[in-house]
Amino acid sequence: MNACTAGLMLILLPLTLAAQPVAPDYETARQAVGRGDMMPLEQILARIEARHPGRIVEVELEDENGLWLYEIEVLTPEGRLIELELDARTGAILGYEEDDD
Repeated sequence: MNACTAGLMLILLPLTLAAQPVAPDYETARQAVGRGDMMPLEQILARIEARHPGRIVEVELEDENGLWLYEIEVLTPEGRLIELELDARTGAILGYEEDDD
């Protein structure tokens, strides 16, 4: 390796380090569950299925300014689509929305 190549590597090294991805969402969620900051998804889904039977079609986990939220869409047996927003730490339902279509 010549001096020019070594210099270029030193210049590019910080760029490649900065471009490294942060922990994937699943890893962040796993750690939060381990700390007790959020309920496991299985428990959340069991609660939803008990109160709102149907087929779960989408699950999202979002961080809203430090508050973890599960957003879950359920297709009811009647064919209605409902979206539930839950506090990921407690499992409390914070919002309920029904698609009118």
